[in-house]
Amino acid sequence: MKAFSKIVNKDVLNQLDLIRMLDAGGKDKILLFEKAREITDLNIDNKVYLRGLIEYSNVCIKDCLYCGIRKSNKNTERYTLSDEDFFQSAIYALEHNYGSIAIQAGERTDKVYISKISHLLKEIKKLSQGKLGITLSLGEQTLDTYQKWFEAGAHRYLLRIETSNKELYSKIHPNNDLHNFDKRLEALQNIRKAGFQLGTGVMIGLPHQTIKNLADDLLFMKALDVDMVGMGPYIEHPETPLFEAQHLLKTPKQRLDLTFKMIASLRILMKDINIVAATALQAIDKMGREKAIGYGANIMMPNITPTNFKKNYKLYPNKPCIDENTEECGLCIDTKMNLIGSQIGYNEWGDSKHFTNSKV
Repeated sequence: MKAFSKIVNKDVLNQLDLIRMLDAGGKDKILLFEKAREITDLNIDNKVYLRGLIEYSNVCIKDCLYCGIRKSNKNTERYTLSDEDFFQSAIYALEHNYGSIAIQAGERTDKVYISKISHLLKEIKKLSQGKLGITLSLGEQTLDTYQKWFEAGAHRYLLRIETSNKELYSKIHPNNDLHNFDKRLEALQNIRKAGFQLGTGVMIGLPHQTIKNLADDLLFMKALDVDMVGMGPYIEHPETPLFEAQHLLKTPKQRLDLTFKMIASLRILMKDINIVAATALQAIDKMGREKAIGYGANIMMPNITPTNFKKNYKLYPNKPCIDENTEECGLCIDTKMNLIGSQIGYNEWGDSKHFTNSKV
């Protein structure tokens, strides 16, 4: 335990250190979680910031082998929110003091879509009188598009790399130009060039994935100098090609535990970034998001999409809270945060301190 204590207290962590942290069990794992919590309290404080999640559309041009809304899934009922439904969700976030919204959708790159997003962003800023912070998660776009959306009012962007290992990336995506690893890396750089706070993330527990891969993912985030991270357990979807590799998977409980250790290790590695407690954690453990807060996460994304559309944005099975209305979802989060002794940062953007500190 003394040797492990030296690792988690090091100023600079290497690949072997991170592998040891991700392999931690027993007293070492407890120490890992305690150290992550200590660093969170010291650098982030005890606040959890909200991003009201609006799942704007499940229409997607991509065919990622793991995703339930992939283009080739003919069993998915496609939708795009009307302006009225979209603005009602944004107004809910404003009236309930969420501070920020996150707009998520399947990927599209056509001019009509790009213009529509720009319009929605400008209207949100007017509607909220600039009070709502805006995170986007709308996939790979050109630098020009990122700049347009930044100028329209969004200021954070999450584009998950899913895995930083090029070989593994090729195993979970089709082999074509639309799913090119190097282009995704370029998109991440363009997001930063456009002025956004940069976010990325990975899936944890993928077929063919090793602990070394995950340690390298953490080092990739460090090298990219990201401002925020959203990562969660891989949950296999029966209507995707990758489902055929389910025999290679760790159990859901093992993937959940590994995700908690990834969050804690990342908090120790990058002390002042924002880390999302992903919704996918709830698909395995009803208190998964809340446990993640205790292990180093500080962002939650309550789903404020109109209830009748939630079931169709199904990236993975057992999606939580699809039958809850927005009001019920908000009350649930309040109750759970009180249980774990965390304070919600109402009416605060909760921007990444890593980003703001870098500007000083």
